[in-house]
Parts: sequence; structure tokens; C-alpha cells
Amino acid sequence: MLAAVLTLLGLVSAPATAASAAEPRAAVQFTNPLIRQRADAQIFKHTDGFYYLTATVPAYDRIVLRRATTLAGLATAPETTIWTKHATGPMGAHIWAPEIHFIDGRWYVYFAAGNAEDVWRIRMYVLESASANPLTGTWTERGRLVTPWETFSLDASTFVHNGTRYLVWAQQPPGSNVNSSVYIARMSNPWTITGTPTLLTTPTYDWETRGFRVNEGPAVIQRNGRVFLTYSASATDANYCLGMLTASASSNLLNASSWTKSSQPVFTSNAATSQYGPGHNQFTTSEDGQSDIFVYHARNYRDISGDPLNDPNRATRLQKLYWNADGTPNFGIPVPDGVTPYRLRTYSDPNRYVRHWDFRARIDPNPANLADSQFRVVTGLAGSGTVSLESTNFPGYYLRHKNFEVWVERSDGSATFRNDASFHRRAGLADGAGVSFESFNYAGRYVRQSSSLLYVQAVTDAAGRADATYYLD
Repeated sequence: MLAAVLTLLGLVSAPATAASAAEPRAAVQFTNPLIRQRADAQIFKHTDGFYYLTATVPAYDRIVLRRATTLAGLATAPETTIWTKHATGPMGAHIWAPEIHFIDGRWYVYFAAGNAEDVWRIRMYVLESASANPLTGTWTERGRLVTPWETFSLDASTFVHNGTRYLVWAQQPPGSNVNSSVYIARMSNPWTITGTPTLLTTPTYDWETRGFRVNEGPAVIQRNGRVFLTYSASATDANYCLGMLTASASSNLLNASSWTKSSQPVFTSNAATSQYGPGHNQFTTSEDGQSDIFVYHARNYRDISGDPLNDPNRATRLQKLYWNADGTPNFGIPVPDGVTPYRLRTYSDPNRYVRHWDFRARIDPNPANLADSQFRVVTGLAGSGTVSLESTNFPGYYLRHKNFEVWVERSDGSATFRNDASFHRRAGLADGAGVSFESFNYAGRYVRQSSSLLYVQAVTDAAGRADATYYLD
């Protein structure tokens, strides 16, 4: 579906994005998919200690909310229908991409809806509730969120920057063959824009025009002196992907020239991990506020029979958002189903991570190819209380030692491989808050770095303990 969502992270504290010495940070892990058959998900972290999630349901007929004190808890949290489509007229069909915000002491839900008699007459609407708990409170229809043009419009999202509240949304430009472009405008109240809207991006690149000419689902995150706006592009099948705009935090966000558009998508389908059509993203933060969390939907198969809008299996997914050394976000790839991966940050150099290069395991400073440095800690191939470390971008490949060198290789099913790829997870030898990995078949030997390469070696001194200690990041 033509999608939408996102965010309001100007209102939450910025997480730490760089290590200031060898300090541990709380590891963040989820199990994907978080919620099946829930597309266009948005999660709002409120000051009451709850996360609130809303998303598109496959029937396109209602708005649902769930809440939990943890992100993982949203998977099993009870779901409440807070509003149902009208039987006739406006707001009577295609109830899409709701998102919830808390503004000036009240809750607001923004959503798109068609007309019962003209289902493709999609416009944006707003609900309001003064109740402390939006799942049990009364909701009032504030009506349509009006823009200057009577064209297809959806995916309203709001954020605050330098004390000014803005709306970003997707709309078909008047008289254009473009399906949707992304706009921004100031808001005079939570259901009204003011002034002349600014066109931020329209689909021009090949990856934005596959199937449909679409830019939609704007999502804003503010970090490191910049404003980043992600958006979804192309048809909602396997072609769906994310693009990004960047503006200086000191610039005029209503000036289109303040924004720079990335020439390549920042997040795309990945056949190796079996994730297709990732998009319609949003951002939130971890429970401790120290990590940015990337929320999106995807399918775990490529081929769709018929109209993708009729396929219900877009699932809500979570993974940690990382940051490059230059302060820009690194989305990596949509990770495989199951537990999400970690990065192994070295104790002896907090800016270096374990990664594979030509399948040799080594450590490097903040690798730009994020997935090369992401590993799932899974049940050990050798059993006996061990763990194995599975590559993210090469599922079925594991860290293993041969001749005491550490490589990333595909399991051949042999007992030798299972033993070489299994480790006992220990408290960090140099810092108990970290981890060390002792070889299963060579007791007393640990995964440690030497001259930037990884080996399985004995540890006999403080330097060795430091080189064999990692933080799960």
C-alpha cells in the first residue's frame, strides 16, 4: 500500500552515539517479526512509562492501539480498537497508516482514509483524546487535515524543531502523473497547517519509480546537529525501499534548498536475509534511552499473487539504528527473522568492531558496511551450553576457528565444524560487564585480536584479557 508514518523524536532525549572509552552500553535485542500482519507501524514512547503502538490492519477498517512497558512486550500486549470506519461518506474506507502523538496534554491520532463511495479519495484526518490512557479514553473526530490541494494525500506525521511544530506528509502534486511527493508545513494547532507548504522530495530516481512514482511515509529523527527525514519509495512489493533527506539543524526547514537528497536508497530488500519491501519506517528509543530503534515493516517472501494491497503479510519489525563516524544514520540491512544481531565492540579500542573481510574475522573502526559487523548469538552448534555467532549478511555462516585463525564460513554439518564454531560465553576477562568467548574444543583459548586479526589463543596477561573482551552493542 502507499504508506506513511513517522515520528517525533525531537521530543525525546538523544541517545549516546559514540563510546567515550571502553564503557559498556546496554545491549538491545528483539525477536522479529515483532507483530505479524501489522503494516505501517508507529511506536510512541510516552513519559508515563509505556510504549504505544498503532499500525494498519489488513482489513483497512479500524484504528488499533496496544501498549507495553517494553518494546518486546508490544508483541503480546492486548490490542484495543479505538475507532472504526464510517459506514458512508468520508473516513469510510482504506483506513491507513495511523500514528499517535501526545501534544500539549492531549493525544492525537493522524491517519489516512478514503470515502466509502470513492475509496481512492484518500485524505488525512485527525482524532483527539484528553484521556490519560488513550486505549480507554473517548476519541473525538477533529476532521480533515486540510492542505491547499484536493488531491490524494496521506501519511501525516508531526515533529518539533527549535520550538516550532511541523507537519510532514505525502500528497499527489496537482496536475502531475506522480503518485505522491513529500511536503512540509508549519502547524498552527495539532490539526491545522499554516503558511505555504514546501515540496521536499518527488520521485525522480529509478529506485523511486518502480511500479509507481512514490515518495511517502516521511519519518524524522534529529541527531548530531542535523535533521534526517526518511521516506518510502516505489510500489509496496519487493521494490519498496527507503530514501533519505538531510538538513542542518540550524537551517530553515521550510526552504527546500536546506535539504540534501541521498542519490541511493538507504534500506532495501535483501534476498540473503529473506526480507522484502522494507519501509514505512519510524523511530523510537530503547527503554534506557541509550539506543535509537528503527521500526519498519517487511514481508519474508518476494513473490506476491495479485495486488500487494491485498496481501496481509507485512509484519512490524524492530532493529537497532547505528550511527556512522560522521554522524549520519547507518540502517544496515533488514536482518533475518529471529533474534536480532549484535555488534562486538572491542574493550581495548571502543571504536573498533569485530567484522568479516573476505570471510576472515578481524576488527576495524566502525565499518560502513554495517552487516559485516553484525552477528547473532545463537544456541551453540555443539550444544553443551555453548553459543555460536552467526553472520547477519551470510545466514548459515558462523565464526569458527581453523588453525586457530578465526574465519566466517558456512556450516558443513560436520562435528569438526560444529566444535570449531562453538564457544562458551564467559563474563569479560577484562571487564565483567563485557563478554569473552572461550573455545569449546580448546579450553583456555579465547577469541582475541592480535594486529587487528582474530585468533583463538591462550590468555595469560592483562593485555590478553583486554584483547579477548568485547561489549555487545
